[in-house]
Amino acid sequence: MKIEILGTGCAKCKALEANTKEALKQIGGFHSVEKVEDIVKIMEYGVMSTPGFVVDGVVKSTGKLLNANQIVEILKK
Repeated sequence: MKIEILGTGCAKCKALEANTKEALKQIGGFHSVEKVEDIVKIMEYGVMSTPGFVVDGVVKSTGKLLNANQIVEILKK
């Protein structure tokens, strides 16, 4: 599973990355987490409000700081 955190480096973006890593500890397995800060790549996803949360190329959330439990629920689907 490839997870991308979209954002230019704001506090919410960094917190989402930390929450994602915490969620991955809870569910286990091998997952790739990439921080995408390039505004052009972010806009290619159609994301206008960061942070963005992308799983295997599909935008799952924008503009929200998800907590670890919310991320676990998204990844289970």
